[in-house]
Amino acid sequence: MNRHDFIRITPGVHSLTKKLERNSRIDPALYAEHNVKRGLRDINGQGVVAGLTNIADIHAYEKVDGKVQPCDGKLYYRGYDVEDLVRGIIEDQRFGFEEITYLLLTGDLPSASRLGLFQQEMGRHRTLPDGFVRDIIMEAPANNVMNGLARSILTLYTYDERADDISLPNVMRQCLQLIASFPMLAAYTYCVYDHYHNGNSLVLHVPPKNLSQAETLLYMIRPDKSYTELEARILDLCLIVHADHGGGNNSAFTTRVVTSTGTDTYSAIASALCSLKGPRHGGANIKVRHMFEDLKSHVKDWDSDEEIHRYLDALLDKKAFDHTGLVYGMGHAVYSKSDPRAMVLKDFVYKLSKEKGREDECNLYMKFDKIAGEVIAERRKIYKGVSANVDFYSGFVYDMLNIPEELYTPIFAMARISGWCAHRLEELCQNSKIIRPAYNGIAPRQEYVKIADRRDSLFPPVHMRDK
Repeated sequence: MNRHDFIRITPGVHSLTKKLERNSRIDPALYAEHNVKRGLRDINGQGVVAGLTNIADIHAYEKVDGKVQPCDGKLYYRGYDVEDLVRGIIEDQRFGFEEITYLLLTGDLPSASRLGLFQQEMGRHRTLPDGFVRDIIMEAPANNVMNGLARSILTLYTYDERADDISLPNVMRQCLQLIASFPMLAAYTYCVYDHYHNGNSLVLHVPPKNLSQAETLLYMIRPDKSYTELEARILDLCLIVHADHGGGNNSAFTTRVVTSTGTDTYSAIASALCSLKGPRHGGANIKVRHMFEDLKSHVKDWDSDEEIHRYLDALLDKKAFDHTGLVYGMGHAVYSKSDPRAMVLKDFVYKLSKEKGREDECNLYMKFDKIAGEVIAERRKIYKGVSANVDFYSGFVYDMLNIPEELYTPIFAMARISGWCAHRLEELCQNSKIIRPAYNGIAPRQEYVKIADRRDSLFPPVHMRDK
């Protein structure tokens, strides 16, 4: 079968789809009637509590005089305020993602000696099986880096003689290998993609084992392997704030759902990757970058509040950018007054923009951030505050780092895999039941009809079928 025949939608497929659509529609009023929390959220957008975790916690509301009110957002890793963790790492002028990974996996902050040993352990695991890049990554170049990563993770299963052993020491070993090798998988997958799909030269670097995760990625995707200290430290900061976001975010919950079946580590992490690929989860920063390119083509005076306000009105009126009425990078499902991850990044975005000579564009982001919150609050009734989320700034950071868009979501995954592994290990520690929420069946009962008496067919008449 050639590629054209493989992807062709036949009349038979169209007929099946029409049947599906006719029999799959559900009246939205039924969700309220059956008290169904769509998307596992209540009417106010709050997540339905489905479990308990020690790994991460989000704080976006507080009780004042018995009433729940929005407050500045807080994110905690194993009970530690992420802003405090970042502050300590910056004060010591060191890379912090490995320390955060240790914390998420074990629940403890490591001493200097423990951290050194852990970094060495990560370095030992930063490798891939012999021939893997040639036989797996290069043999069938992926059209999307995220799909290529998922395929690679699943294929690593076949190289592991203890792949199905879900004892905690073995799963910890698998997790360390996947976390440590992820920058290599992402960089090699992208470089092969860039060569075969964009026609650029194929250059593959083997990274030294003493580099941090952030340094490793920059070393591998830069043709000359060079990067500045500020570039590496800000990418490290992005990895830290993306490392986890509680058990309820879609990819972490996916990890726990799949883990609860007793399956292997590779299947669980590949499932999380597939979840993160969805634009509603991991691809929002790309949308922010595209929105700003559109903004810059319409707003001539970047210092004009009035012009930015007009552009925002056009966005909300579905007259600008992608005509969806959405302002990408603004608002969050949980946070209201502020996203702590965005606040952490915001403090360092200007430093990088100064190094890159892009202060004017950075100021445009800051001004848009302020005005957008005010305009959205005026135009739409929102039960909670609206502010810039982490995606608002992360895409700008990656752009200043000359990281191609195809790697934006893989970098998110490179950070979040530490959280996924922590959630998998915690789920295994609990020996919990298989996660199985309920769906109410609402299809009316029907009597069986013999095939000779059925008047309708799933397929179109013979003259419409493919010859």
